[in-house]
Amino acid sequence: MHKLLVEGDLEEAYARGNRQRGGKNTAASDHAWAVTRAVAADAVRAGWKRASFVQVMLDGPYRAGQHARTLHHRRGYDRAAAWLQRAWDGAQQHVQSTDPISTRQDFHAALAAFRSRIECTPWKGLAGKTDLRNLIARMEICARAGSWDHTVSERELAERMGCSRTTAHNSNERLLHDKVLRQLNSGSPTEGARWMLISRLPSTTSHHWSTPKGPEAGGVMSGPRVRQHDIGADINSRTAGQLMHLDAFAHHGLGGSGLAVLAALAEQDGQSLTELRASASISRATAHRQVGKLKSLGLVRPDGELYYLSPGALLGVGQRTLNCARPVSGWQETAERLGSAGVGERRRKHHEAQRLHWHHEQVRLAERRRAAKQTPLPHPAVAHPQFLRSEGCAIDATTGGVFAGLYVASDGRWIWDTVQDARRLLEDARESRGPDRAEADARLRPTATAGFISVR
Repeated sequence: MHKLLVEGDLEEAYARGNRQRGGKNTAASDHAWAVTRAVAADAVRAGWKRASFVQVMLDGPYRAGQHARTLHHRRGYDRAAAWLQRAWDGAQQHVQSTDPISTRQDFHAALAAFRSRIECTPWKGLAGKTDLRNLIARMEICARAGSWDHTVSERELAERMGCSRTTAHNSNERLLHDKVLRQLNSGSPTEGARWMLISRLPSTTSHHWSTPKGPEAGGVMSGPRVRQHDIGADINSRTAGQLMHLDAFAHHGLGGSGLAVLAALAEQDGQSLTELRASASISRATAHRQVGKLKSLGLVRPDGELYYLSPGALLGVGQRTLNCARPVSGWQETAERLGSAGVGERRRKHHEAQRLHWHHEQVRLAERRRAAKQTPLPHPAVAHPQFLRSEGCAIDATTGGVFAGLYVASDGRWIWDTVQDARRLLEDARESRGPDRAEADARLRPTATAGFISVR
């Protein structure tokens, strides 16, 4: 909230206005109102007075108060103060009507309410099942952290979800768009990004308030958006969290729909296909296919029109039935039969290789930056102390011989005293270089002057 007050809503987390065709643009005013209400709510929780809030928003140089200052400039102080007072009164009423989170127990109670709403929300389609995995993984991380704020990288999140990094990234983008998730920073070379899971409703509100939107062109919904009637969605998210990272529930294995069927039966055992379609949020064809696959593995046994989990189904141990002559004995064997064995191990090795490559790149870039900060080497024409005597004559560092006519000028560079000495040096260069004589002449001739020659 301090960042929101000082820098404004850079991520547009509070942008919820629209542009009316042929009418005025309400997006900017609605956005400013939402930001002002959010700052006012935090000020109420911090114990501010209304006069202090109005003074900070109007007199301070903060981005969150820009709209209020514009209103003050155009319509006067009374109009701007009344606008801020309405925001303060609404925020104060909202804070008093919601359940405060002041202890760790309050947070876990709010997290349990959030989990119940997620479990009873229909997550349709492949994208919906992926977003459900994303939220389940984040709820487990938040439960350990004791806060809605948590730190996780995309690779670690993908390993927890049992999917690729690209799939986890796309799921994050959908949840960010639906305002269920907020990214606080981008992380560092040694730590993952910092996120905040948003519980849109207080724990006293019914979970039937929000349900996802239906199928759209080019994709399926992936988050709570509009108000609908309850259609019977109900799964056990803790069971899904324990199983979703296994190879048996990879994309080419049982997948997210098979995971949803098992989680629905773990929540309420003994359901018909019609009930499974509603509780697992899957289509009729998907329900027939997944139930048939689970029956062939011995994980689900039919009893009339109802389907029950086998005694060791959640451990991957099947039971011999009329539909299964050779039941599986674990999730590893299940993955081998479905052809998805080793997917998780290959993914972890690939992520480890990427982390190692990233570490090497950081070391290389650090060395490059450190080398750039070092003192540059002196110019070759500048005289070095090891080649000089006290009287200023130049010597050969190897043999100790004196170079006649070679001195140091006032700017610290080598000079020849006479043109004769320079010509003698040219002759020596010709004799020593042999075939490269023409090149030596071309390099040394342009440097000759009337009285001296400088060495390049």
